[in-house]
Amino acid sequence: MHIGILEDDPVQRELLETLVRQGQHTCRSFESAASFLEALKLESFDLTLIDWVLPDGNGGEVLRWIRKNIGWQLPSIVITARDEEPTVVAALEAGADDYIVKPAKPLELLARVSAASRRARPGSLPVIRAGDYEIDIERQRLSIGGKVIELTQKEFDLSVCLFQNLGKLLSRDYLLNKVWGISADVDVRTVDTHVSRVRRKLSIDGSRGWKLVPIYGFGYRFERVDLAEPT
Repeated sequence: MHIGILEDDPVQRELLETLVRQGQHTCRSFESAASFLEALKLESFDLTLIDWVLPDGNGGEVLRWIRKNIGWQLPSIVITARDEEPTVVAALEAGADDYIVKPAKPLELLARVSAASRRARPGSLPVIRAGDYEIDIERQRLSIGGKVIELTQKEFDLSVCLFQNLGKLLSRDYLLNKVWGISADVDVRTVDTHVSRVRRKLSIDGSRGWKLVPIYGFGYRFERVDLAEPT
């Protein structure tokens, strides 16, 4: 999983990063609510770890923003030194899936991360539709205008990841982790190679209303384009 960490204390932030990576996850950290919320508008995370007391707000405000703008599909865990009941209740009422008291115990943290992620999974695999595109995840089939497109397994997995994150900024490391797994013996050039193949096979060059845009030095953004404008 790719985990977003919001923690203003540098020592605690480094500890959380270490624990998350020991659990074979990737992460990106932020020290203020403002920077974290800006990142959430652009980048995709599979789970968030949120400190309750922040220099420019509190975890409750961040959680309410997440639930209002992203929804309940993003698991979020509050981590704080406060263990009094009113704070726990406030965090849960604001939208936290779980609550961990600092200092986080390594095995407990990873277990709670896994549990929150399992609870967030939908009960059935969805069908994704966007314009002429339809992706049936359960049947492992992608079609354009009713015509099935032949894809390798990794190309299909990459396509699903892109269509699940329309408009989001996706780093190469994120795509590598989601499609190949963090322990896979491949590098980011593999991502670029597969992206090139998927772009060609799916015609996501703007000609069908969707375009995969490279972001120099970072990754890609898959976005809607206006067919009335030149592409």
